[in-house]
Amino acid sequence: MTDESPVDESPVAALQFADSLLPAGSFTTSYGVEQFVAADEITDADDLQALVETYLDRQIGPCDMVVVAAAHEAASDGDHDELRRVDRRCSAAQLPAEFRESSTRTGGQLCSLVAETEDAPFLAAYDETVEAGDAPGNYAAVLGAVAACTGMTAREAAMVQGYSFVTDLVAAAQRVLRIGHTDVQRIVTESRPAIVAAWEANEDRTVDELSPFAPLVDVLSAEHERAERRLFLS
Repeated sequence: MTDESPVDESPVAALQFADSLLPAGSFTTSYGVEQFVAADEITDADDLQALVETYLDRQIGPCDMVVVAAAHEAASDGDHDELRRVDRRCSAAQLPAEFRESSTRTGGQLCSLVAETEDAPFLAAYDETVEAGDAPGNYAAVLGAVAACTGMTAREAAMVQGYSFVTDLVAAAQRVLRIGHTDVQRIVTESRPAIVAAWEANEDRTVDELSPFAPLVDVLSAEHERAERRLFLS
């Protein structure tokens, strides 16, 4: 007799959606790093490491990971109305206009990509909702829904969110800061405990308790919007 039990593809899906090759457009964002460098707030790998950990503790954990988990639950329940509510709460919690724009831009691309490449009717229907302008399509909300539709747990999805954020940020830093590949890998390695800690500190929060707090990030992002020359969208 052959074993016809379904294969658990979720670990591979997690790798796929954390991969820098994922064509969601995250290469256009620096998460504020470009302006931090322009303002001499970060000048070396140690400064960059501190910034990454601040982001994880103050922004990614209490906002993005909470949104990922709430969106995962909504998608698991097949609840489009709740997913839209989560998505809109994510927009409301992001003060910098650049962050909202980059989040919806990359989230919309991710949603369209998965709708075209996966057998996921829930995502296909949500992609139509985003395209119609009835939901913003923030990256964290879309990722949570994608995770649920591809068998990942909420925790796995949060790890994907945290890891991909770190790798996107340090990749952007390499283009605007004199920093080598070894330093980049050291930052990614040393950020692993902070990614896990960000999830564990916020996994019980609801989407009504989003609490990102990184004032300097908000201020420098506002300055970046008015910069005469910009390499990145944010």
